Amino acid sequence: QLQLVESGGGLVQAGGSLRLSCAASGRTFSSFPMAWFRQATGKEREFVATITRSGTITSYANSVKDRFTISRDNAKNTVYLQMNSLKPEDTAVYYCAAGSTSIDPRAFGSWGQGTQVTVSS
Repeated sequence: QLQLVESGGGLVQAGGSLRLSCAASGRTFSSFPMAWFRQATGKEREFVATITRSGTITSYANSVKDRFTISRDNAKNTVYLQMNSLKPEDTAVYYCAAGSTSIDPRAFGSWGQGTQVTVSS
């Protein structure tokens, strides 16, 4: 399993941008597909985006498609989530996860601690 640490969250106005990073420990990062999930207060954790091991294939939740971009740098053991045109409904704790391209959080064995993103209207 990987150890994952997210960063880059914060408070931003609607329409603004943030870039989240997730740094992984271990020399096998490139062998793990990666994903981002989010969880708003009082709601279930939901899928945001996923990326394959090589980074060539990505997929997104409909709610973030065309606004968010997932990418990875295997040389730096890091996966990113570029978030543009942010909306108040994007407010949540964002988590990175390793081990699958599933949209089901139960398919993932490694999780970061999360980073808070708050979008004000």
